[in-house]
Amino acid sequence: MPRLSLWRPNKGNDYKFFDRRMSEMFTVGGVDVNIHKYLGPNTEGGSSATEPNYLNDSAKNIQDLLFLENRDRKYDPDVYTLRSVYRMSDNDFDLTQFGLFLTGDTMFMVFHLNDMVDAIGRKIMVGDVMELPHLKDYYPLDDDIPAALKRYYVVQDATKAQEGFAPTWYPHLWRVKVAPLVDSQEYKDILDIIKINTNGDGEGDTALSELLSTYDQLIAINDAVIERAEADVTASGYDASFIYTAPVTNGYPGDPLNSTPTAKVQGYLTSDALPPNGANVAAGISFPSSASIGDFFLRLDYLPNRLFRFDGSRWLKVEDNVRADISPGSTQTQRGSFVNNTDANYRDALAWDAIRVADPYAPPADAQTQSFTLTTKTIVTKTPYLASLGAITIINSFNIPNTLTNTAGNLSITVSSTLTAGDVLEYTIYGQVIKQRQSLSDALRPTLDN
Repeated sequence: MPRLSLWRPNKGNDYKFFDRRMSEMFTVGGVDVNIHKYLGPNTEGGSSATEPNYLNDSAKNIQDLLFLENRDRKYDPDVYTLRSVYRMSDNDFDLTQFGLFLTGDTMFMVFHLNDMVDAIGRKIMVGDVMELPHLKDYYPLDDDIPAALKRYYVVQDATKAQEGFAPTWYPHLWRVKVAPLVDSQEYKDILDIIKINTNGDGEGDTALSELLSTYDQLIAINDAVIERAEADVTASGYDASFIYTAPVTNGYPGDPLNSTPTAKVQGYLTSDALPPNGANVAAGISFPSSASIGDFFLRLDYLPNRLFRFDGSRWLKVEDNVRADISPGSTQTQRGSFVNNTDANYRDALAWDAIRVADPYAPPADAQTQSFTLTTKTIVTKTPYLASLGAITIINSFNIPNTLTNTAGNLSITVSSTLTAGDVLEYTIYGQVIKQRQSLSDALRPTLDN
């Protein structure tokens, strides 16, 4: 008599019997779950070593090889329906940790393994999104929500379920760990496509992301924090405006009734470009044609604004307004100069040329310049256009701003300064432009940082 054994090296009839019974249990007692299948990262436009441009979509592809992230994800436009069983739980407060936590946000859902593979072509994996229609919220606290919203969860982990092993020792069930989906960059492909009917005509007119997003609330919170911070700390540095400054004449105390002090209390970030002792001051972008000795004038065309005092023959600088508003930050502190720094570093010089401004202009045959038009102040070069190129333009030894455009495949440079015949206009084209104001994240090229 042969030895009895439920284990077989191959899946036999016993395995099929158990598998059919388990599938039937899910059909009878399970709940429908809509599966949004993750196809892989959306790598269109990737051109660097850290962000390759894959030829084929695959869930195994990695968008950012440096951070090992898939920030832009692509999902199947078709939705698959599977039956699932999971344990309902209450949102209880967990007071055993250092803080207050809700323990019901994470759920563990079980699917029949073979039914799952037959339906979606593979096992459910990290990145797949689940839509639970039976958890629709028909009675939200927010009356502004125009429709009953389904609950969406994203898969965080997946493995074989312990209870899914039959006596034949083969697995039949697949267990996934899911957490609530939030409006973030990873799921834009789903949230922007799903439309909710908000006007009652049966047609979807509002993206689901607009209803699930907390962006407006977060912006309102941020604005309130900034408003309170600006009220508590109105400007950088220290306020010394309430300190009286005695006038000095020839090193001795002067007559406070007939003279105004030429200086104020000095300290770290105390200059606010206001006259001492609350004296009167005029402001503008140019000095007045007439003034009396001791008059103050605030020049608004300086950044930061600069206070001057008239000594009878000339306007002498008193101080700069380094105590400017904290936000957006026009101070010359390290923080202010960093925030307002729009300069860039140029590397890898590719071409150089100098033009003696004339109308018309005929460039030499071996010059880098293809043509120059004085009326538009535009130089068309022989360098092929690339969006990553930069250029420095100089006229009569002074740097001037410029804009770069694509003209018939070649780089063209347009300057904004006035040009006259006989001026010497130089330009240098660089292969790499790096902003001086950049953090580590900017150097690694995120899409939202500048």
